[in-house]
Amino acid sequence: MGNGALDAQVARIEGGLIELRRDIHRHPELPGEERRTAAVVARELRAAGLTVTTGVGGHGVVGVLHGARPGRTVAYRADMDAVPPKDIVGGGRAAAHLCGHDIHTTVVLGVAKVLARLRRQLSGTVVFLFQPAEESLSGARALIGAGVLERTRVEEIHALHCGPFPVGRFAVTGGYGMPGQDKAEVTLQGPDASDAARRLAAEIDALATVTPPQTPADIERMVTDAQIPDGPFARFVALRASVQETKVAVSYRCWPQERYTEIREEIRRLAKPYAGAAVSFPAEPFPALVCPEAEARALARHLRRELGRDSVATFRSAFPPFSGEDYALYLERVPGTYTFLGVRAPGAPITTGYPHFPDFAPDERSIGIGVRAMAGWIAERTHR
Repeated sequence: MGNGALDAQVARIEGGLIELRRDIHRHPELPGEERRTAAVVARELRAAGLTVTTGVGGHGVVGVLHGARPGRTVAYRADMDAVPPKDIVGGGRAAAHLCGHDIHTTVVLGVAKVLARLRRQLSGTVVFLFQPAEESLSGARALIGAGVLERTRVEEIHALHCGPFPVGRFAVTGGYGMPGQDKAEVTLQGPDASDAARRLAAEIDALATVTPPQTPADIERMVTDAQIPDGPFARFVALRASVQETKVAVSYRCWPQERYTEIREEIRRLAKPYAGAAVSFPAEPFPALVCPEAEARALARHLRRELGRDSVATFRSAFPPFSGEDYALYLERVPGTYTFLGVRAPGAPITTGYPHFPDFAPDERSIGIGVRAMAGWIAERTHR
């Protein structure tokens, strides 16, 4: 598929995509409530000529595009929900698109439109997955449970996420990705149970090796450190223990994910001296997102070839250490990539490109760049 043809198609639709993103942005929907967004996505996919299925795993939408030539079946996933108020840094009053899912959705719609227009040059099949409920870590499981990967015979899967990099730059994550999550509860008994819970919470808090960034300078340092081999985030524990009367609630993320066993044992050890302490783990740890190295290297080569050598950064650790991603569940089943799309405008504070911050304001030029890069990449991957 020629670069000139891709560039021409992206140029034709870029303005319309920006308007589409603004429309989605004005109508944020909570995880599991993405009715309007799903309807917009289905409408746009049908208009582009794709075969569309709605109501998959809740409000999920699946669009299938068959190329004119034989080839492989490749999936491309976007998430549609907005950030709930409680998950906005500092808290919020209502759901808001402060994670960039409106950007993700628009980029994937753009790729679908471009490849549909170039169908005669396209090999294989592209399956576009528009997923609900990523913020609640339940949407991927619902789509997988609905059998979408098996039914469409997906061989690999790809996704973008907004990141605090300059517009025009991508960050690949071969061998790394994003951490999973685990939770624990410790219930204490006795007349001093409340005081004991506070003491135990402080002891458990001390297991953390990293803390959430407090200033933009902290975030800048964290982004830099995540690109250093064997840097501060090569191994970490990000943990918060809170007291609820006589209970200690613990939520933590760590890397590598094998450390969950170690941290569980540490929590049990710290709780043991407290009389009557009962430790429970409500569920198995949610898995980490770990990207295969071979696919990440291939994507980095593609991006450098198409966009220039300076277009790609490489994470050398899990990033960011304070959030998870249910895209991990897809990568447990098929290989693929998960890549950060730079959305930081020139001269803008880093928080404007860092998801979940209240001043998150991605540069809309990233939409066309993302479409151009990923349309070419997906077309390359479907070619047998």
